[in-house]
Amino acid sequence: MTFRIDDYLTRIGLSQPESTAAGLAQLQQAQLNAIAFENIDPLLGILPNLEMSAMVEKVLKQGRGGYCFELNGLLASALDELGFNYQPIMARVRMGRSEGGPRHHLAFIVEADGESWLVDAGFGGPAARFPLLLNSQQEQQQAHDIYRIRYEAASGENVLEQYQPDGWFALYSFDRAAVRRCDMDAANMLCATWEQSLLARNLLLCRYTEFGRIQLFNSNFSEFRAGAQHSLTIETVEQLNTLVRNDFGIAVTDSKLTYIAKHLGLA
Repeated sequence: MTFRIDDYLTRIGLSQPESTAAGLAQLQQAQLNAIAFENIDPLLGILPNLEMSAMVEKVLKQGRGGYCFELNGLLASALDELGFNYQPIMARVRMGRSEGGPRHHLAFIVEADGESWLVDAGFGGPAARFPLLLNSQQEQQQAHDIYRIRYEAASGENVLEQYQPDGWFALYSFDRAAVRRCDMDAANMLCATWEQSLLARNLLLCRYTEFGRIQLFNSNFSEFRAGAQHSLTIETVEQLNTLVRNDFGIAVTDSKLTYIAKHLGLA
């Protein structure tokens, strides 16, 4: 099954944007709002298939979400169709640590309106809703969130950071080394099967909404709205079902939902 831009735009609820910085921002925001980050397949012991036909079937046709290689894989095809010039990058996730681990997160540097932008619609965490200017170390505010991209001489990497109550929090770091398909295949295997991979052992769902962001990490649900975080613990299968299918918009089968519930100790 081939990628069709009309199917993709229908899935994210967007009319065809222009190949400009404004159009790029519309594209990233629409995908983040419409398609959830989810690692259900790795949690079930299933290696995500990175062939375009499989990603189209899973995400565009079946109504599932995916993780970075799938979500940003579809975004790359949209960037191609819309005429954007871009470069894939492999990032090291830090999540508050002083240095990252293996290169296992896919994102892009996209050229638009004479500027380079960090574009990412597949990070399972508090990444930016809109593209971020790459060649600036100034603070970049998006609604209630503040980001910056800081060059780190010691590692030779750019570090994406979000300002949080305790100060700057490193999300991931990256450079502009060339990325090949074999790099993504190896990182996909690592994320889905490595015993030390967070995504192989834990449930993580994320989606942006009109008011902010929602996240489910195992049985801990959080809603981020207007700079405040509200959390609760999921205690029943019914709560899990409502969250996964309605709030996150993931069309998961009954059998997979049952497996997730058992994994979380709810059934």
